[in-house]
Amino acid sequence: MRVWRIRPLCSMVVEVLKKNGRITDDKLLDYLRMFYPDLSMKELSRALMTLEINGLVYVTRHSRGRKAIELRWDRLGRQP
Repeated sequence: MRVWRIRPLCSMVVEVLKKNGRITDDKLLDYLRMFYPDLSMKELSRALMTLEINGLVYVTRHSRGRKAIELRWDRLGRQP
């Protein structure tokens, strides 16, 4: 059964990136599972795709099967 989240996943991802800077997708998933225990990699990938299409994050290949996610500070209107 799917549960509504109090806080949208995309905004939570942006908050985590503001605090931690560049992060890999597996570490981001581990961090977000503290707040959303039932979160899957598929849901996280969908949220990252939404953020990337809207121009808020860069998603690049980090290592075999892993991605590095970085916030686009120029789109947020301030520098890190």
